[in-house]
Amino acid sequence: MQLAIIGGGPAGLSAAIQAREEGLTDVWIIERGKALGGILNQCIHHGFGVHIFKEELTGPEYAQRLIDKAYSLGVNFAMESMVIDITQDRTLTYVSEAGLVTAKADAIILAMGCRERARGALGIPGGRGVGVYTAGVAQEMVNMKGYMPGKRAVILGSGDIGLIMARRLTLEGATVEGVYEIMSHAGGLKRNIVQCLNDYDIPLHLSNTVTRTVGTKRLEGVYVAQVNEKWQPIIETERFVECDTLLLSVGLIPENELSKKIGVALSPITGGALVNNRLKTSVPGVFACGNVLHVHDLVDYVTLEAYLAASNAVRFIRGENAEIASIPIKALEGVRYTVPMTISPDENSCTISFRSDGIYESATIKVLADGEVIKAEKKRIIIPSEMEQITVEIPTVVKEIGIMLHCI
Repeated sequence: MQLAIIGGGPAGLSAAIQAREEGLTDVWIIERGKALGGILNQCIHHGFGVHIFKEELTGPEYAQRLIDKAYSLGVNFAMESMVIDITQDRTLTYVSEAGLVTAKADAIILAMGCRERARGALGIPGGRGVGVYTAGVAQEMVNMKGYMPGKRAVILGSGDIGLIMARRLTLEGATVEGVYEIMSHAGGLKRNIVQCLNDYDIPLHLSNTVTRTVGTKRLEGVYVAQVNEKWQPIIETERFVECDTLLLSVGLIPENELSKKIGVALSPITGGALVNNRLKTSVPGVFACGNVLHVHDLVDYVTLEAYLAASNAVRFIRGENAEIASIPIKALEGVRYTVPMTISPDENSCTISFRSDGIYESATIKVLADGEVIKAEKKRIIIPSEMEQITVEIPTVVKEIGIMLHCI
C-alpha cells in the first residue's frame, strides 16, 4: 500500500481525503472499531464544522460528511482491524476478520486519537461501588445507548466533555451538584463554561477536588475539599456531597503505544510525537496528526492538521520531502509546549500551535529568531484550556525560533 492511516476518526478520515485528492491511488484506513468517525459519533451537540464547512454541525453530521467524501474518493478501509505491530521499515501487522495481516506501506500516518484518564490513574480512595465513570463513557451511555448513569451527579474536572455532560445530564432530568476542578482555572472552553454550566446554574468549584468516595455496592456520595497551592487537599475544608454518580473529566492521553513500539520520539509534556512543521516524526516516513499528536479544542483544527500531514506524506512517497537538518522551536516564558517542535530551514513560513502555562491578561505573543522579535501579536486574554496559533515568516538564516508570552 502507498499510505496506511491508523485510525478512522476525524484525523484519519481527513488525511485519507487529502491524500486521495492529491492523487494517491492506494490509501488505506485501518480502524479497530466497527464504525468510522471516532469520538464524533457520540458528540450529538452542535458546534462542529464552522471553520471547515462554514456551518454548525453535530459531531455525527461532521463525521458523516468526512465518511461520505472518503468513500466517494475510493479510500480503502480495513474495519475491526487492530494494528499490533509496526516496524521501522513501515511494515504493519494487524488482526482482522481475515486473520493476521502483514502489509508494507510507503508512508504511515498515526491518527489513533486519545483516551481518558480513568479512576485508577487518579488514586481516589474509597469504595468501589457502581457509579464512577469517565465523562466519555457516560456520554456514550446516554447519547448512543439510551442509558442514564444516575440521577444525582458530581463531576470531577472541567474538561470539555465533562462540561458538556453536565448540561446533557441536566437536560435528561438528573441533578448535577457541581463541577470540581483542582486547578485555579477551568480546563474547558469558555463557551462551554457559559453554555453548559452558567446557563443551567451548575456551580463550578475551582481549586477543589474529590478526596474519597463512599458506597460499597453503589456510590452514595463523595467528599470534596479545597486544595492548596501544591494541589493538596485542605482537610479542614472537606465536606460530604451526596450523589449516586461521579463523572471524571480529568484530561486526555494520546494513544501512543504503537508510536512507542516503532520508536517514535515522544514529548514528555504532550505525550504525543515530536514533529517538525511537516508533521513528520523522528521515524522516516511516519507522520502524526490529531489528538494522538496533541489534544485539540476543535475538530476543525484536527482536520486542517490532518490535511497537512497527508500532503507531506504524499511528498515523502513521491521523493519530494528530503531529510534535512531542522531548526528547533523553543517554548519560552509562559508557553507550555509548541507544535511543531522543529521547522525545516527551507520553509518560508510556519503556523505554530501552543498552549500557555497559566492565565495571561493583556498579553503579547512574541516570536523570536535567534533572540530577536520577528512577530508580536496582542491578545486580550490567553488561557491554558484554549490552544493558540500564530503564523510567522521564517528568516533565511536562523538557528533557533522561540515563542513567549509577555504581559504589560
